[in-house]
Amino acid sequence: MKTGTGHFARTLVSALIVAATALAVARPPPLRTDGAPRITGEIQYFKLERNPRSVTVPVFYDAAGREVSLASFAGRVVVLNFWATWCYPCIREMPSLDRLAARFRGRPLALVALNLDREGAAKAAPFLAEHRLSNLALYTDPMGRVQRALDVTILPTTIIFDAAGREVGRLAMPAEWDSPEARALVEYFVRQVDPAD
Repeated sequence: MKTGTGHFARTLVSALIVAATALAVARPPPLRTDGAPRITGEIQYFKLERNPRSVTVPVFYDAAGREVSLASFAGRVVVLNFWATWCYPCIREMPSLDRLAARFRGRPLALVALNLDREGAAKAAPFLAEHRLSNLALYTDPMGRVQRALDVTILPTTIIFDAAGREVGRLAMPAEWDSPEARALVEYFVRQVDPAD
């Protein structure tokens, strides 16, 4: 009887260890705040989420009209910027996003400049070409589904997601995204994915 009880206890402990390990693997790591850069200068109004949350984001479209989701960028930090060709502050901000994309090329970062023009790629593609924004891939949300899902009411708005797909913060105003303080913020999240970079 004692042998049976001992076997049952060992089996139960083993099952609990397996379950705890599975939960630890499935749950994204907490957001590290040690060594976080000071949020100042160009990004002084960036709202950092101390308790980042997973969000459901509808699909949007690439230049060829194919559906894309945030899951397409799994394992990378995503800088999601909402813009439109009729938004003057967006137009002023776009070159700095283009330079930021170039600076982080080859790193675990996806810069998703999501156009909100109702005409979609037909309107946005010529704009990117005319302004020589060659480092920004074309993504569109002509029906505004992503904009509504993420409660974006001001253009431009930029939201940063960590590699686990959690919103870690946002800025609802234009900024120079290749300024030293903005680069330090992006670098901070990218280094959480690949500290060796």
